[in-house]
Amino acid sequence: MTAFSDAERAYLRTQRLGRMATVDPEGRPQANPVGFFPQDDGTILIGGFALGTTKKWRNLQTNPKVALVVDDIVSLKPWAVRGVDIRGEAELLTGPHDLGPHFSEELIRIHPRKIHSWGLDGD
Repeated sequence: MTAFSDAERAYLRTQRLGRMATVDPEGRPQANPVGFFPQDDGTILIGGFALGTTKKWRNLQTNPKVALVVDDIVSLKPWAVRGVDIRGEAELLTGPHDLGPHFSEELIRIHPRKIHSWGLDGD
């Protein structure tokens, strides 16, 4: 597993929405906005409402490869953006967790294999 830099960890803790991409069994990509939660062990948890009924969940059952992009615009003038692109493998989990009562029991844990960031302090 690849580790986040201090700047990447700090940035991810300030954000709550990312876009996660999966691939369906026919090889077609699918990207959706998701809530995410960085963990102390270097993984990222994805939660959702009825997550186990979603296409992304079904896609990950057949192909665990996943990408998560978290980015934002710092300034329009001058133009400045920052973000983190996380590529890895997903682990599908089901059971009690402490992310909150509005999340279903299904969670996706992303194990980063490649991390690329831009516009962060220390880059």
